[in-house]
Amino acid sequence: MPQVLEFKLPDLGEGLTEAEIVRWLVEVGDVVAIDQPVVEVETAKAMVEVPCPYGGVVTARFGDEGTELPVGAPLLTVAVGSTEGDLPGDLSGKGAAGAESSGNVLVGYGTGAPAARRRRVRPEAIAAAAGPAAEPGPVPVMAPAPAQGPVPAPVPVEASGPVAVVSPLVRRLARQHDLDLRQLTGSGRDGLILRSDVESAIKAAANGTAVAPPVPVRVSPSASGPAPVSASAAGERIPLRGVRGAVADKLARSRREIPDATCWVDADATELMAARAAMNGAGGPTTAGPKVSVLALLARICTAALARFPELNSTVDLEAREIVRLPAVHLGFAAQTERGLVVPVVRDAQSRNAESIGAEIGRLTEAARTGTLTPADLTGGTFTLNNYGVFGVDGSTPIINHPEAAMLGVGRIVPKPWVHRGELAVRQVVQLSLTFDHRVCDGGTAGGFLRYVADCVEQPALLLRTL
Repeated sequence: MPQVLEFKLPDLGEGLTEAEIVRWLVEVGDVVAIDQPVVEVETAKAMVEVPCPYGGVVTARFGDEGTELPVGAPLLTVAVGSTEGDLPGDLSGKGAAGAESSGNVLVGYGTGAPAARRRRVRPEAIAAAAGPAAEPGPVPVMAPAPAQGPVPAPVPVEASGPVAVVSPLVRRLARQHDLDLRQLTGSGRDGLILRSDVESAIKAAANGTAVAPPVPVRVSPSASGPAPVSASAAGERIPLRGVRGAVADKLARSRREIPDATCWVDADATELMAARAAMNGAGGPTTAGPKVSVLALLARICTAALARFPELNSTVDLEAREIVRLPAVHLGFAAQTERGLVVPVVRDAQSRNAESIGAEIGRLTEAARTGTLTPADLTGGTFTLNNYGVFGVDGSTPIINHPEAAMLGVGRIVPKPWVHRGELAVRQVVQLSLTFDHRVCDGGTAGGFLRYVADCVEQPALLLRTL
C-alpha cells in the first residue's frame, strides 16, 4: 500500500517566517521526481522554486496562488509507493537511485535526480493511493470537479471561539485594517472566513459601503463641530508585505536602534572617469574582458577604505554590549527592481579586484531584475554602497542597512565649475555621503574614511598601494 507523505513549507532563509505562493509548478495527479521543483514562492527577500524531497503522485495541494503560508504549513501531499508497482504505472518515486526521499527540505539543496515526465493520474487512482486511513488534517485544495463551474478551494481551518478563520495570516490582515472578524460572514465551507472575505471587507470600507470600520473625524475650523470624513477620503490602503514589508521593517528597526549621523563631501571625479575609460580601452585597442563600471571602481575604493578604517565594517551586539569587527567585507549594493528595493551582496569583496567585483555586481543585478535572487544573495552584508546618482540626484542621507554600521551614498557625476590647480575649470563632480553608526566610531573616523574615498576618486593612483 502506498504511503501518503506531507511536504511542508521549509525554512527559506534566516528571519523568514512566511512565503506567498506565486505559481504552482505541478497539478494534483502529476507525477513528481525526488527534488523536483513543485511551487514558486515569494518571500520577503526573493522568489524561489521549492523542490519536493519525495517522489510519487501529487494527491493534494494546499493554498491558491497568492496565498501566504507560514513556514511549516503543508504545501502538498505525495503518494509514495513502498514497493514497485504499488502505484499505477510505477509511480513509486524511487528515482534512479531507488530512494523514496532525498531527505532534503532546504531550497536549492537536492540530489540532482532527473526531473520526471509530467504525467497525470486518474482521480480514482489518487484516491486509492491516498487510502481510506489517512489521518485528519488541513483540508487540501483538490482538483476542481468537472462541469460544475468555479468551486471555492477549501483551506485549513483555525477555529477560535465563534469565528472560523483560515490562518493567523488572515487574522493579522484583519488586525492591520481594524476589522472585527465577528462582523464578517465567511464564504468558505461552514462559514469559513477566507482571505478574500477580509480583502473584500477592506475594499468595502475604502468605498464607504458595508462592513466599514469606525469613521474617523476631523475638526473643521469653520464649523461648530467635528466634520465626518468618509472612508474614501482616507485614500487607498496598500498592505506592507513581501519585499516592501521586509524593507519597511528593517528601515524602521534601523532608525529605532541605530544612532546614525551623516557627513558628506564633494569630489572631483574627472581622473576616475579617465581611468575607467583607459581600463575599458577608450581611444585605443579594445581590452579583453568585460567593461569596468563606475560602481565597481567605487566598490573597490570602499574595500580599500574599509581596510584602513575597519571600525565601519562591524556590527553592534546589543545583548553583549560589544562592537563586533568583521574580518571579511561582504559588500551590499542597493538595486531598485519592480518588486522594490533589494540589496544583493558581493561576498568577500576585500579579496576581489575591480573587474571581479564588477562581474559579480552584473550577475546579481541581472538576477534582481529577473526575480531569481536567492535568500543567500540578500543576506550577510557588512557594508552597503548606495548609488542614488542613477536617479539624477546629487545627495541623500541614507538609512543604514541594519545590522550594518555604515553606508556610502554616491550622487550623480556631472560637469560643474571647479577650482583645479588654481584655476576655474569644468570638472566631473560627485557628492559622496557617509551615514554611520555613532556607536562604532566618532566623527574623526567617519571623516577619515570619507576623505580617503574622496581622495581615491580624485586620484585613482592611490589605489595602486592596495592592489
